[in-house]
Amino acid sequence: MGSRPSETDIEAHPENRIGTAAPRTRAWRGGEIEAEGFPVHRIRDYLRRPDVVVWLDLCGPRQEDLHVVADELGLDPVAVEDAVSRHERAKLDRYEGYSFLNMYVPLMDGAELTMHELSAFLAERALVTVRQDSGFDVDALIRRWDESPGGELGETGAAFLLYGMLDLVVDLQLEAVEALDDEVGTVEELVFDDAFPVREIQHRSFRLRKNLAALRRVALPMREVVNTLLRRDLRLVTPPLVPYFQDVYDHTLRVAEWTDGLRDLVADLLETRLALQGNRMNEVMKKVTSWAAIIAVPTAVTGFYGQNVPFPGSAEHSGFVASAIIIVVCSIGLYVLFKRRDWL
Repeated sequence: MGSRPSETDIEAHPENRIGTAAPRTRAWRGGEIEAEGFPVHRIRDYLRRPDVVVWLDLCGPRQEDLHVVADELGLDPVAVEDAVSRHERAKLDRYEGYSFLNMYVPLMDGAELTMHELSAFLAERALVTVRQDSGFDVDALIRRWDESPGGELGETGAAFLLYGMLDLVVDLQLEAVEALDDEVGTVEELVFDDAFPVREIQHRSFRLRKNLAALRRVALPMREVVNTLLRRDLRLVTPPLVPYFQDVYDHTLRVAEWTDGLRDLVADLLETRLALQGNRMNEVMKKVTSWAAIIAVPTAVTGFYGQNVPFPGSAEHSGFVASAIIIVVCSIGLYVLFKRRDWL
């Protein structure tokens, strides 16, 4: 077995070189681990036993790499093509004997949001996960399965494995939208900050709206995926697992509603920013106008006394004193008046 849980030993089984990382395999029997890290070609041997559930994980495989898995499980070429194609929409397709799911795992790295595509083939007693890259933490998925009650697995088959995977994916979506909610709070503080850093607000708000749009694009279809799994006429989920999938469905609704709420909040913040920016501009204009009025008084007085005609105090010291007193008194009077009206 490889160095990681359920990882196939490539050196011992060189034919298992599929994708960019060693495949992972595991088999359960009656809810207990029967075997793990076995070669891919032995999947069919385990599936011949009626009480065994098998999981296979592939990372970054090419279409020609999946022919071994397709032969083992009888996968349709169209489904195989969707599994290796990038940027497929989140969806659930049904085929004869199995279903194909495609979803996205959002991860926040600081303020940057990255999406990691994850596909899955679900049969009654087999689950095959196909990752486009190593961004999705498959070890966390294994831990979630190991921490779940083992007895459920023997009664519900691979659907219990699917529940653990969907629960983890939706939880990661919740973590992403929670991180974006914190970023909205930061932008809100910047909007109402006295410093009012316009460029930083514009940059953060644009990146925030972009991340929210990307998250909403992958979160909304998850409601339809889980809702389809819950349909009784399709019988994809056994009755004991219905409450589990219903809980996942409730979380998908929360992600969608939270994302829509944050989009509206960001839009309101941008409108508030424009209103505050307009108010600040009005304040600046009031102050500029007030100072211009104050400066106009001494300009008018000095211009009047500078005329080449005799006036009281002309060519005398008292005339200079009178003009200076007029300038100071009028300027102070205008300053006090504007200050009381909060124009300065």
